[in-house]
Amino acid sequence: MFQRARTIAVVGLSSKPYRDSYDVARYLKRAGYRIIPVNPNETEVLGEPAYPSLLDVPDPIDLVDVFRRAENTPEVARQAAQVGAKVLWLQLGIVNEDARRIGHEGGLSVIMDVCLKIEHERLGVR
Repeated sequence: MFQRARTIAVVGLSSKPYRDSYDVARYLKRAGYRIIPVNPNETEVLGEPAYPSLLDVPDPIDLVDVFRRAENTPEVARQAAQVGAKVLWLQLGIVNEDARRIGHEGGLSVIMDVCLKIEHERLGVR
């Protein structure tokens, strides 16, 4: 999945460098992925324009990396399926069975409670 995904939408990406979302997105960008910030409270993060929701992103999305509270993830899963993403990735500490069900019903692979950066490093993906 890491080799096939080229564009990653990061839902909840903050422009604050001390936030985990910023650290993970910066790492992924440096690893060669295209990052699309999705946060209605941001206009730009890491030099990329931010969008209020996945439905507002004009480009295809391969993977949706989520930094939102668990109770907000079912709607993110719906939007991820609607835009044709392939993977819904809920970050470390985020678990929601409704989001898993919605994602699977929408044809997405769903990963929960795992950090994308840690997995990428662990697997030594290039």
